[in-house]
Amino acid sequence: MDAQGLRKRPLDTSAPAKPIPNAAITDDQPEKHGSSMQATRLASLVFYFFVSGICLHFQQFLGVPLYWYNQDWYYAWQAFTKRQFGIVLITLQEWWSPMKVRVSGDKSIQGQIRLQPNGRLRLDFPERIIIVSNHQLYIDWLFMWWAAFTAKMHGHIFIILKDSLRFIPMLGPGMMFFSFLFLSRHWETDKPRFQHRLRKLKQAHRGPLSGSGDLDPMWLLIFPEGTTLSTTGRESSRKWAEKTGIKDTTNVLLPRSRGLQYCIQELEGTIDYIYDCTVAYNGLPKGKYGQDYFTLRGTYLEGRGPPYCNMHWRRFAVSSIPVHDEKAFDNWLHERWVEKDTLLEHFTEHGQFPCDEAAIVVEEAEEKETAHSTGVNGNGVAPSAIKREPTDPVCSSVSPNHPLEFVQVFSSALAVPLAWKLGKFVWLVVRIALLIASFGQLKF
Repeated sequence: MDAQGLRKRPLDTSAPAKPIPNAAITDDQPEKHGSSMQATRLASLVFYFFVSGICLHFQQFLGVPLYWYNQDWYYAWQAFTKRQFGIVLITLQEWWSPMKVRVSGDKSIQGQIRLQPNGRLRLDFPERIIIVSNHQLYIDWLFMWWAAFTAKMHGHIFIILKDSLRFIPMLGPGMMFFSFLFLSRHWETDKPRFQHRLRKLKQAHRGPLSGSGDLDPMWLLIFPEGTTLSTTGRESSRKWAEKTGIKDTTNVLLPRSRGLQYCIQELEGTIDYIYDCTVAYNGLPKGKYGQDYFTLRGTYLEGRGPPYCNMHWRRFAVSSIPVHDEKAFDNWLHERWVEKDTLLEHFTEHGQFPCDEAAIVVEEAEEKETAHSTGVNGNGVAPSAIKREPTDPVCSSVSPNHPLEFVQVFSSALAVPLAWKLGKFVWLVVRIALLIASFGQLKF
């Protein structure tokens, strides 16, 4: 398809890329955990997720009266519960499928990927952005939530999802409390719902978790492909390319543009950039699809998850996007996905994405901090042992900031019944005091 004069961003693949072992996962690869251990892992995972979900649901419903009292506080309360759920997901990933993430970017992300002295990643992205990404696995959104966690934005992430997910017990209603947006893929039905939710995201709030400006922080995540990459999806994408006469892709599905275009139009003036993330996982045979190899059972029960998740970031100024011309916007988005296809070809060859040196800042520890350092960072290795070239991606673990951070999910839910018990005790003391006082006033 002709880009009709739209400028295509050149991909910088000139940076030296050291080949990284990318051994493919095979069908006959032995399971790390036997059947009895899998049963134990399943039981513990379900118990952890169910109990934490109940606690979070309790907190969400507890905040409902705030909606009629003070909506600023209501949205702040739900943002707080969303932060807690982010911690639940990150802890779940760390315990049941430990994984590292390699993060890279091009020149447009200059200085926004920061490696801290403790070895942890910090994404220095703006408070209000739209994020677009290809869709490789069902758990892609989990890693996006982790990316928001590194930027302290895990209470302000909003995800556009399939409408059918609303009906998942407990999880669906929880996501509705989080103000996630659901698409039924029927635009006549989706448009009014979209408009309502997006205009809510443009309203000013003054709650405790509000951002530095008049508007609340917002990371709005959308997967324009609509579904994960698979044999069926790839065939549908090929047929669509033939029907419309556009260039097909190999490693991604052709994107749907209407939802994204409408989001940008509605939020125009409140966001400056679209952040584009290309996701890939090591361990896949060439030409195969992640959902066929990295199933939920294989990842969390059998111990056969991908060794690395890779994220390559770029950004585009909203002012440079032809958002009010449907044909031009289709062309613009298609060009971005063709570039993703090229990036994924590079990844298949080298085992990692190219990375521009300007994208990454390695923060130096202060001298006094170094003197009192334990010598071990968030990745479990001494900072001095980390050796990386300027064009290497940043590598960090999916883990909370503290091993016991997940406890707050349960402690905050227990606060109300404890307060109730304390209140009953205080009332008992007051009654006794009143009784003693009244007794002292009696005349014999």
